[in-house]
Amino acid sequence: MHQRFNCAIPRKSRCNGLLGYFFTMMLLATGMGVFGQLPCQSSEDFARYAMKLRENAMLKIEPQAFVAPTSQPSQPSHFGVAGRYPWKMDIMTTVFWVGEKPTRNNPVPNTKSAWDANWVLSYGGFDNPDPLARRNYIPTNFTPRQNPFYCALPYNDVTNSTTKPEAPMVIPWFKEAYRKYGESVCRNRWIEIYCKHNLRTCYAQWSDCGPFRTDHWEYVFGDEKPAWNINQGAGLDVSPAVRDFLGLSGMDVTSWRFVDYRDVPPGPWAYYGDNNDFVINSRANTERVASRSAEDSGVETVTTR
Repeated sequence: MHQRFNCAIPRKSRCNGLLGYFFTMMLLATGMGVFGQLPCQSSEDFARYAMKLRENAMLKIEPQAFVAPTSQPSQPSHFGVAGRYPWKMDIMTTVFWVGEKPTRNNPVPNTKSAWDANWVLSYGGFDNPDPLARRNYIPTNFTPRQNPFYCALPYNDVTNSTTKPEAPMVIPWFKEAYRKYGESVCRNRWIEIYCKHNLRTCYAQWSDCGPFRTDHWEYVFGDEKPAWNINQGAGLDVSPAVRDFLGLSGMDVTSWRFVDYRDVPPGPWAYYGDNNDFVINSRANTERVASRSAEDSGVETVTTR
C-alpha cells in the first residue's frame, strides 16, 4: 500500500502555462505519479524536490527566437509603422502638374483632371514645375486654391457619372465614404509617400487618374505591380510640391500607401486648398468659434456662401 501525501504547494510556487507543462512531463517521466517511489519523507521535502526538478527542466529548454513574418524582408524600419493599408513597394514615380501640355511621354494634357473638367481654374492657375518659379512648395505668382500636394493613381471609380461595378468590392473605404451613385469616393483621398534614398516621407491627396490607365484596381487596391508603360512601368504621378519635398528627379522610385486623414501629421501639405481636409476643418472650427462668440454676445449672425 502506497502512502499518499497532501501535496499542497504554496500559490507562489505553483506552475502554470509552459512551466506547468514541463513540470507535469517531469513527474510522469520520473514515475512521480507513484509517491512511494519519491526520495522524500514529507510534504515539505516533496515541494523542494519538485521545485528542483522544475529548475533543472527549465535549464534544458532552448531559447526560441520569434521572427515576424513579412513579405518585404528588405524593407527599412520606416515600413514597420502600423497602418490600415499595405505599402506598394519600389514604384516608378513620375512628375505631373496642373496645366501640363501633352508630350510624347505624357500624351494626355492636364488642363483637366478625371474628376474636374476645369482643373486649372479650380486650382487657381498653371502649377509651374520650374523650381525658379516656386517658393515654399507653391508657385510664386498665385496661391493655389487646391492642395499643391497632389498625386494621380491609375484607377477611377466612376465613368460617365456611373459608379463602376467593382468599386464597392475593391475600395477598402467605399462603405464609409459613399454618398451617392456616380460620385467618386477616391477623389482627394490621402496617400503617404516614402523616398528611401532621401529617407523622407510626404503626404498628398489623390486628385487625378493615371499614369496612362484608369482601370488598374488590381494594382491600386491589390497585390499586382503597375502595368508596363513607356515611363518604365510608372505607377504613381506626383506634383511638383511632392517632388520638391522628397527631393525627387523627374523619374524616381518611391513607396506609397493609402492613409486616413486622421493619421496624416501636420506639414506643408496642410496649408492650402479648398479640397484640403486640414483647411476645411480649420475653417469649420473658426466658424464655430465665431458663432459661439456671437451667441455669447447676443449678436445675430448671418452666414453667406
